Amino acid sequence: MKKITILFGVFILATQLAFAGGYKVGDKATDFRLKNVDGKTVSLSDYPDAKGFVVIFTCNHCPFSVAYEDRIIAIDQKYKGLGYPVIAINPNDSTVAPADSYSKMIVRAEEKGFTFPYLIDDNQQMTLTYGATRTPHVFLLEKTGDDLIVRYIGAIDYNHEFPEKVTKNYLTNAIDALLEGKTPDPGFTKAIGCTVKFAKKQRD
Repeated sequence: MKKITILFGVFILATQLAFAGGYKVGDKATDFRLKNVDGKTVSLSDYPDAKGFVVIFTCNHCPFSVAYEDRIIAIDQKYKGLGYPVIAINPNDSTVAPADSYSKMIVRAEEKGFTFPYLIDDNQQMTLTYGATRTPHVFLLEKTGDDLIVRYIGAIDYNHEFPEKVTKNYLTNAIDALLEGKTPDPGFTKAIGCTVKFAKKQRD
């Protein structure tokens, strides 16, 4: 039992170290081109009129992600018309988490009526680049000239179970601040959810 505990601790430490190079608030983010559930590829450059993006790493099976799906849809419906569309990315390796396979992503998107792209990061490179560690994990980007600047990282809000009890909507407050020409405060919160499920090659 002690050996298992030690090995688990080593795994967690290794996972944390893997993300040491992830984005911080103020960093310039990279664009990507990933496959959507409709079979087409999506890039942030496909949205020339956007003011920025709400990039959310999420998945099918995590109860935290499932709990936030309706809120994510509502955020996309409200803010994409204001220049901040949601771009959802599934970061999980399907050999580790079969419920997050591409085929099941298609089913889930149809069941819930997702109004936003739901992309698969099949080699997990964007997950590592951005530094996503949880599902859901938010990266709010603002277009500044030709650059995409990270303005907020973290949670959507602080209560996945009872949305009616939420009094601080971290993500929507951050978007509202950008729309008003202000700096989001806070710019960082702790993402709470399931850990990203990495392929063995990423863990080694």
